[in-house]
Amino acid sequence: MTKADLVEKVTGAGDLTRRDGEVIVETIFDAVIGALKSGDKIEIRGFGSFRIRQRNPRIGRNPKSGERVEVPAKKVPYFKPSKELRDLVNPKEAKSAA
Repeated sequence: MTKADLVEKVTGAGDLTRRDGEVIVETIFDAVIGALKSGDKIEIRGFGSFRIRQRNPRIGRNPKSGERVEVPAKKVPYFKPSKELRDLVNPKEAKSAA
């Protein structure tokens, strides 16, 4: 699913124009990005949570030349799906666990 597909879903769910759907989707994305930038955690019940994880610096290798390269520490976004979402995606596993 692309961003345009998501806008179409939002637009079709209500009596909205395409522009209104774009504004809604952009607002949600901007809110998630803004919260992650400020170090907050986003939790959407029944869907999952977004967090920032810290990766430590390490030594990597350039695959082309094989030389060692220092990879600096960095922050990466991380999504953890809720149990409900995992069960919806894997219905057979949910039934066997119950």
